[in-house]
Amino acid sequence: MRPTSLAAPRSASVIALAATALAVVPLVYLALQIGDAGWDHVAEILFRADVAQLAIRSLGLSLSVGVLAGAVGTTTAWLVERSDLPHHAIWHVVVVMPLAVPSYVAAYSWVSWWPATASFWGAVAVLTFSTVPIIHLYVSAIFRGLDGTQEEVARSLGKGPREVFLRLTLPQARRGIAAGVLLASLYVLADFGAVAIMRVPVFTWVILGAYRAGFDPSRAAVLAGALVVLSTVFVLGEALVRGRSAAASVSTGVVRAPTRVSLGRWRWAAVAALTSLAAASVGFPVASYAYWWSTGVSEVAVSEFVGALTTTLLLGAVVAAATVAVAVPLAWLIARFRTRLGVGAERAVMLAHSLPGIVVALSFVYVGVRVLQPIYQRWPIVVLALMALTLSLAIGGLRAAFEQQPQALTDVGRACGRSRTWVFVRVTMPAVLPAIAATAAVIALTSAKELPTVLLLRPAGSDTLSTRLWVWAGVSDSASVAPYALTLVLFSIFPAVIAARIGGGRADRRDVV
Repeated sequence: MRPTSLAAPRSASVIALAATALAVVPLVYLALQIGDAGWDHVAEILFRADVAQLAIRSLGLSLSVGVLAGAVGTTTAWLVERSDLPHHAIWHVVVVMPLAVPSYVAAYSWVSWWPATASFWGAVAVLTFSTVPIIHLYVSAIFRGLDGTQEEVARSLGKGPREVFLRLTLPQARRGIAAGVLLASLYVLADFGAVAIMRVPVFTWVILGAYRAGFDPSRAAVLAGALVVLSTVFVLGEALVRGRSAAASVSTGVVRAPTRVSLGRWRWAAVAALTSLAAASVGFPVASYAYWWSTGVSEVAVSEFVGALTTTLLLGAVVAAATVAVAVPLAWLIARFRTRLGVGAERAVMLAHSLPGIVVALSFVYVGVRVLQPIYQRWPIVVLALMALTLSLAIGGLRAAFEQQPQALTDVGRACGRSRTWVFVRVTMPAVLPAIAATAAVIALTSAKELPTVLLLRPAGSDTLSTRLWVWAGVSDSASVAPYALTLVLFSIFPAVIAARIGGGRADRRDVV
């Protein structure tokens, strides 16, 4: 739907300004910190040999995981969507289920059993398991939308299934595969928990170490700026590939559903491979934590666990409510009105979304110390930081929901003499309530899993499930880690199932952190 040309409500414009201000906090922080350091000191930090090694290692990890996850995710998408794999709908959900296991939860389960896995290649393996669903969801949507008529014509010309796949199906999906690989690589570049547990010195882990060392605060900011540059390159690459994806031969008016390819003797080998993938990415971590909890001696007091659980639930609810309260009028403004302010706010929010969580956390530490001292290391600043991280998740879904509502309904209400506010409250809002509820649930659960932001900004003596897990993991107490890890997995099942049922487009990196 095309937005209307009517004047935008002033209240929505004010909210757009507030969202923009919240989104640009990390960029302002980086600009101020790097400017205060001076270009000579910045150059001294950036052109050290260890920073070059850091960049090479971070890029190597991101690209290695992206390529491996791309190969595996494309294969699983083809098996589920284009082959005669038995119970393919169930396997679709199974392949997506690693979204329910936070990367740091999976990493700790492997390191606890085999400490030797704490390495670069151990991180590659764990993060590949975590990002395969991103590729799978992205590519399966493309495979599902291809016109089967083209393949039937190719087969009628004597082409076999392998040749049809390599010369027709795969080329049509290549841009979608590339976009998914870029998304997975961006997720890995921003990851903190898994690489820290695997003891792989990449940007996110070293940035936190530089901040905590405290002897040179500008080092953390300069390294964060370098990480933002790398992230921006990946984001621009993803946007470029996604923008060109319309060239793929995906029909919006599919005449015939694609014929599923018979796997023949490879059918049960494919089932075994998918079972192994599910066992390694979901089964092993969950079974490990269940074993430790049932056989180990946990040091977790009931009051400690209940306190962390209660704090997590309250934090998630408050962040979800606050984010939705800002996102609903902003998404409506973007969907219904042509204003520079709305477009600028949307771009600012999306830019903030591309920033790694550790950078957003450090920026709010800076703002808390310099500007918001009364709420520094109190829950309101944690809520603000989490809103900056999750606002784009709400904008994307809610904007689509508003755009799907016929403009004629609003026009009829206005023609009957009702105010724009009345029409919005009584007509528009009830139609998008399911989208609002789903968005709020995803934001609450994303906030529950967030680690670096809460770790740096939480009040002294207060914890969430993720921070208590981090504390017990730091002393290698697997039995005490188990209840927190299993509870986080349980919370994450809902968005994972929702993503599997929607089954298309893209899995956002914030949903899988």
